[in-house]
Amino acid sequence: MKRLKKPTSLRKILQKYDVKPSKYLTKEYQVYGLKLAAELDDWEHRGLYIRLAKEVDREVLETARFFVRDAENVKNKARLFMWKLKELREARGKSNKANKR
Repeated sequence: MKRLKKPTSLRKILQKYDVKPSKYLTKEYQVYGLKLAAELDDWEHRGLYIRLAKEVDREVLETARFFVRDAENVKNKARLFMWKLKELREARGKSNKANKR
């Protein structure tokens, strides 16, 4: 794996997501969580999405996000996202247990 000489600055990461830097957003996962809350139309639970972005593997979150985005005629995007996230995490847990045997 190729190592970078210097860490990527937060400003460059935020430019990638087209978000203006703020004194309140200091970590990349905070930006991702807020974008996720906005995309799911669930701004009231933005803290939950920030925590998920911090603790859950990004690949799992992206898979659930794309599932919701591709779904049509969804009444509650957030509910569908959480359901798919639960399924993906359970499937990943089962596959990890099977690999340990």
